[in-house]
Amino acid sequence: MRQHEMRAPLGSRKKVRRLGRGISAGQGKTAGRGTKGQLARTGPGLPGWFEGGQTPIHMRIPKMRGFKNRFRVEFVAVNVDQLANYEVDGKVTPDTLAAKGLVRPDAKVKVLGDGVVGDKLEVHAHAVSATAKQKIEAAGGSIVLIK
Repeated sequence: MRQHEMRAPLGSRKKVRRLGRGISAGQGKTAGRGTKGQLARTGPGLPGWFEGGQTPIHMRIPKMRGFKNRFRVEFVAVNVDQLANYEVDGKVTPDTLAAKGLVRPDAKVKVLGDGVVGDKLEVHAHAVSATAKQKIEAAGGSIVLIK
């Protein structure tokens, strides 16, 4: 058997319905489109999102503005005037803050500069503001940034 002798199996290829080719063809005159109306006419017809005059879904649903940053890092703010209440042996760490119930154990802590630092403290935190750093170092303390 050669390539030019090959044929599709019987029944695998259906004949195309030839619409509007006379009444004897079975699909003559209106060609299966009914009588009159927008869908009986030639041309593009209705768009895929048309809902028969009902307000379309894309107009009914509320539009969500903006976006949520997937890479945002959430910090728990702790002011410098609170640090003295949570120090253990001159150190303030996220673990000591969590042990006293100020933050959750897995929270990232940022020290902010509101208030006055009285004692010399070694502060361990994930982030520190410039004013907090200045106040802690002015009181003789130090800052250790946690990665």
